[in-house]
Amino acid sequence: MRKLSTRRALLTHIGGLAAAASMTTQAQAAKTSIEGEDYYDKLGVPKIINAAGTYTILTASIMPPEVQAAVAKAAKHPVRLLELQRKSGEYLARRLRCDAAMVTAGASSALTLGTAACIDVMNQSPIQSVPAKVVGLRKNEVIIQKGHRYSYDHALENCGAQFVEVESIDDYRKAFTGRTVMTHFFNAAEEGKIGREDWIRVAHQQGVPCFNDAAADVPPISNLWNYTRMGFDLVTFSGGKGIRGPQNAGLLLGRKDLIAAAAATNNPFDEGVGRGMKVAKEQIVGMVAAVDWFLNQSDEAMEADFRARADRICAELKNIPTLESTIVVPPVANHVPHLLLRYDQQRVKIAPLEVARQLRQGTPAIELNPSTGRREGSAGIHSDENTIVVGVWMLEPGEDAIVGRRLHEVLSSAS
Repeated sequence: MRKLSTRRALLTHIGGLAAAASMTTQAQAAKTSIEGEDYYDKLGVPKIINAAGTYTILTASIMPPEVQAAVAKAAKHPVRLLELQRKSGEYLARRLRCDAAMVTAGASSALTLGTAACIDVMNQSPIQSVPAKVVGLRKNEVIIQKGHRYSYDHALENCGAQFVEVESIDDYRKAFTGRTVMTHFFNAAEEGKIGREDWIRVAHQQGVPCFNDAAADVPPISNLWNYTRMGFDLVTFSGGKGIRGPQNAGLLLGRKDLIAAAAATNNPFDEGVGRGMKVAKEQIVGMVAAVDWFLNQSDEAMEADFRARADRICAELKNIPTLESTIVVPPVANHVPHLLLRYDQQRVKIAPLEVARQLRQGTPAIELNPSTGRREGSAGIHSDENTIVVGVWMLEPGEDAIVGRRLHEVLSSAS
């Protein structure tokens, strides 16, 4: 009887273990179902530590938890798109102290939609004339400073706009003709002789709207209303940069008639230039939530946090021979602390570009600011071949220490 009892006990025990294992497996499956499968792992896409900044090629910023939650909740219910577009625009206009606003598919989309709006309004043509009928329109010239030409102005050319370049204020005054529809200002340009106020004043004397591309130019938080209050008729900001919203969202702010014209040429309308520039319900809600989150921050607290991250990285590097560190804050675009590291390459025998390569290929993979080891870098960051540039503001909690340790490993092995 003892053997039978023991056998039964064993079978019962094994059965209990199997049931427990089954319950654990079911619980894990349920948890995965709720949280979602990690498709980066499934697809074999390595995750990185972003010590560079809000660059599109690095998928820009990470949305704060509050914004992620708003996006997830918005995904659960269908709504009427036009109503969501209208009410989100009204809400954003109130919060950002401007006449009107809309969520766009990023800042580049806003440039295209805003230009299309100016072409339509200035030609007094039926809305949605861009791009199909632009060849027949009388007005399509956009005045821009020669020093403000940049790699994103093709977003304006998508509308059939023709650029007229100027340099001096006298050139600017003479450039207006019966074909002028808009003037364009690149807010972070490091060249150009005409300031914002003069640019606006001369254009308004001619009855022509001014567009300001300020895509990467928050913080400070107040820039979200500084430029529309200054008199720019249209202003755009990227959603996935300092505002920490969805990467494929942005803001177009400004005059009511121009925002209305931009909305009329946007998705879901079939004939406008913006038909393919869809912003899903999740991204519209995410952009609104990101603005709410951003307006609850303070410039002083953010800067203190970023400087503390830079200090923690420097603390890991204190025994690297000849290493010198400085913190720089670009004047306009990406106006946050960046850490610059320089050292004597006769003592530490590795070039900054090689440091960047080794961090990129390490585990975890770390991306440094693209200005590292280059003279031609990001606007406002004056680097050279001897400088490592660490962008600290997109680091997640604890990643500053990891970046510091990896930098120490690479530099110390070369010293």
